[in-house]
Amino acid sequence: MTKKNLVYLWSMRNAAADRAGQYIPYKGDQRYMKSPLQCLVEALNDTDLGDAYVLRGVLFDDDEESERDQLALKGYGFSYRPGASWFYPPYLDVQRVRLNSLLQALPSTYRRLPLASPERPGAKRVFEARLLAVLQQLDADVVVIDGLLVILDALVRPGAPYCRRIVNIHPGITRSHSPYQRRGAHATLDALYGARGLRVTDWTTLATEPVPVVDMTGASFHYVDTGIDSGEVIVDVLNTRIHPEDTILELRWNNFHDSLFPALCEGLAVMAGLPDDSTP
Repeated sequence: MTKKNLVYLWSMRNAAADRAGQYIPYKGDQRYMKSPLQCLVEALNDTDLGDAYVLRGVLFDDDEESERDQLALKGYGFSYRPGASWFYPPYLDVQRVRLNSLLQALPSTYRRLPLASPERPGAKRVFEARLLAVLQQLDADVVVIDGLLVILDALVRPGAPYCRRIVNIHPGITRSHSPYQRRGAHATLDALYGARGLRVTDWTTLATEPVPVVDMTGASFHYVDTGIDSGEVIVDVLNTRIHPEDTILELRWNNFHDSLFPALCEGLAVMAGLPDDSTP
């Protein structure tokens, strides 16, 4: 089998919000918050996914000159520093290569501009062109997005170079018309409110209205299109029970282990044409 070149694209500030790589409070105890990236590395090292893919690069869009990103990554930084927190064990190897050696900064500097700035669309196109150049340099066959707080346009629209080659692992069900659908950046909090019989009607004020209780959530592995978590679903896993008293981090931990990690591995297996029993 010829291995596909895999590239991972994430926003480290999103992983920092999860306290990835750290021990978190959990029901009066503590549990280690494994990141999706660490899950992927372990799968490439220990399962048949390592026969199908080789990880060529880990790109992050965080902007070292942005005060907002600096604050979000406080305690982590933009690269590993001995003695500081990091998103995974700092000496973690993937397929006999040090994972940290694959990290590459690709800052989405257009985010410094106000949303209404007439210069912002052009600056975003420049970012996407830089991203395309890096993906081509890495000869990427498949790109996995995890918590990327950027909507891609030019790379994924029909006929674009990476249409149906960029996929997202989302901590919620994205399938249309599903009663469990949780799209967007607030998917986990949305699910937690749902387990409490509430729906958020305004994310700025957190105003809510009563709705029937929905006490399950999951994860979807889907193609990226120009919408928000609206691409065709490859695999979804609905296997996370929500308890109304859960904290956000407790629910994130449960959903990662019960639904998101399986969806990530199963989705990559489907894309590689591996048999159903090839993943953990």
